[in-house]
Amino acid sequence: MRADRIFAYGATAGMVADALFGDPRRGHPVAGFGRAAARVESLLWRDDRGRGALHTLVCAGGAVGAAALTARAVRGRPALAVALTAATAWSVVGGTSLGREARAIGGALAAGDLEVARERLPHLCGRDPHSLDAPGIARAVVESVAENTSDAVVGALVWGAIGGVPGLVGFRAVNTLDAMVGHKSPRYRRYGWASARLDDVAGWPGARLTAALAVAGGGRPSEAVRAWKADAHRHPSPNAGPVEAAFAGALGVRLGGTLAYAGRVEHRPVLNGAAGRDVRGADIERAVRLSRRVSALALGVCVAGRLAAGHLVARRSVAGRSSTGRKRGRA
Repeated sequence: MRADRIFAYGATAGMVADALFGDPRRGHPVAGFGRAAARVESLLWRDDRGRGALHTLVCAGGAVGAAALTARAVRGRPALAVALTAATAWSVVGGTSLGREARAIGGALAAGDLEVARERLPHLCGRDPHSLDAPGIARAVVESVAENTSDAVVGALVWGAIGGVPGLVGFRAVNTLDAMVGHKSPRYRRYGWASARLDDVAGWPGARLTAALAVAGGGRPSEAVRAWKADAHRHPSPNAGPVEAAFAGALGVRLGGTLAYAGRVEHRPVLNGAAGRDVRGADIERAVRLSRRVSALALGVCVAGRLAAGHLVARRSVAGRSSTGRKRGRA
């Protein structure tokens, strides 16, 4: 079986498993990778970019290498290759768990239970929940749903389409390292620099695809395009900017503004400020639904792109063999 078909079947099965079961409840590979990365950090940490780059190389490179060896071990056995791809995709995508956490916070806000909403917010993002009122929590959830649609689903599918199982694993490893050490705290400003920059590079294609699919699937295409063009470049993150701006336009809300992270306050530009309104608790459900549509569209785009590329390679291979055969015949 060709590699493109293995990815198509495996990625689809993995997404279905995520939709049915959510993240694996025990022995989650991403959690295991996080523990291993923390152990490497405890051995390597210095307030130094070079040590941080070595940490990134050891952790991300090790994960990709192990994935490549595992994929090689099942080469030539299509059923096992599809099963490996499906299991890997299920492990690295997290759209269902993302939606569940967002909806749990939305339900608490709808019930007027601000304390429960504050307690659950750290499960979804790193904001300081005690500094947020109900609209602030709702905005944080919508922003997290938008950004994590790219980080937890679309980006992984893009790299899976490009690199198979090693691509899926590599993207999740880089994204996890960025979440662990890529922020601008005093401890990680230099040590986490390499992980943050690598995550920017790895997340670039998935973020643009996520934004484009939010335009296509959000019901307000002109508003989403306008917000993307006008505001994405103003966001401090090169990848979160397009995604959050497109979601803001598609949902008709304003995102961005003042944020608090563990005592740090950031004043970010407002996205879709001219045309949007303040986020409400009910917008969380709308954001989750948009995230699900974008994820389904992303699977279709990535599978179609991988099949098209595989078909083109197969045609060129056949044409090359035919050409070689004709030359030998003339000789």
